[in-house]
Amino acid sequence: MGPVLIVDDHPVVVGALRLVLESAGYKPIYVTSKGVDVVPMLREHSPELVVLDLKLDGFGGLEVLERIRAIGLVCKVVIFTSAEPEHYMVRCRRAGAMAFVAKSASMEHLQNAIKAVHAGYSYFPEMPVNAVQSEAHRDERELIALLSTREMEIMLKLARGESNKHIALTMNLSHKTVSTYKSRLMLKLGVSSLVALGAFVKRNGLS
Repeated sequence: MGPVLIVDDHPVVVGALRLVLESAGYKPIYVTSKGVDVVPMLREHSPELVVLDLKLDGFGGLEVLERIRAIGLVCKVVIFTSAEPEHYMVRCRRAGAMAFVAKSASMEHLQNAIKAVHAGYSYFPEMPVNAVQSEAHRDERELIALLSTREMEIMLKLARGESNKHIALTMNLSHKTVSTYKSRLMLKLGVSSLVALGAFVKRNGLS
């Protein structure tokens, strides 16, 4: 097996991933907790596999995926995250990931995903269907599905209470651009305040 890159900011998770990847024969193992580091590390180390969390400071995992694809870097990506599959799995697949594993799943699922990806196959669990979901909730899910990756990232940061200035700094955007995204998001989602935006995010399991 070749080199592998772990992108996660939780030391315990990184430790568990190391054990799984070492037992599968991957080496050396590189680690970063920041999305902004991924592309430079891909260029420097050319890992065969990337295990990527979606909830990262600065550039989120989805944006990292889209950057990898836009630049044309070749690597196999396994998403290993606590983010809600209902809202992220399809987006990740569309952005080029080969597997999606929830952190709440057993390590056996991660091992199976890594084996499948190494063999050239994708690994995505079936989406659960909630037959009693309310009409209002379905409408909100449809609104979320229409958001771009960058809109999703900024929405989550705003809902966490990050200021426009901090978001601009961590995402390498201008303050004006972030303000525009904020206004556009509130219009698209039909919310009138950051408190309402936070409630929207929490209600839909995105936080």
